Amino acid sequence: MADEALIVIDVQNDFCPGGALAVEDGDAVVPVINGLIGRFDHVVLTQDWHPEGHSSFASSHQGKAPFETIEMPYGAQTLWPDHCVQGTKGAAFHEGLAWDKAELVIRKGFRSAIDSYSAFFENDHRTPTGLSGYLRERGITRVTLAGLATDFCVAYSAIDARRQGFEATVMMEGCRAIDLGGSLAAMTAKMNEAGVTLA
Repeated sequence: MADEALIVIDVQNDFCPGGALAVEDGDAVVPVINGLIGRFDHVVLTQDWHPEGHSSFASSHQGKAPFETIEMPYGAQTLWPDHCVQGTKGAAFHEGLAWDKAELVIRKGFRSAIDSYSAFFENDHRTPTGLSGYLRERGITRVTLAGLATDFCVAYSAIDARRQGFEATVMMEGCRAIDLGGSLAAMTAKMNEAGVTLA
């Protein structure tokens, strides 16, 4: 499996039960992902890594509440509770995650004016994280993705992987969704359209 990598998306305390933006049953992905990590030669992790006062936080917009949508220069933006603030316990990887084997950690969302769901691009779909180049230089052509949340960061990453020419599989058992206003069904359809394999 030298040409294949596992990309583990945002398995961080704030997305697990008790966290600031908890995904229901989010910590259930940890044993599944640990099993996957043991099977892959190459492992990449993403880590949501926001500065305080990030523009995607509802608290940064007077009169706005979490889960409302606003227009930003790069398009529609869901507003979130403050989460995964740099250096906080909430931003740390879940303590049960066996992530020592990771060869690369991609931090995203660190630019205060733009949110970042995908492991490959900021939400403007133009600013790259550098992951595509890293994978290509390593000779990797296929990626398997798991983590949080299915309908946001996992789906955006899988779709961008396909757009960048990689074969992409999402291990649904190793994901959990926020499912905000039908977002899970919508993003599952978009993944199917993009040619992502849902396993």
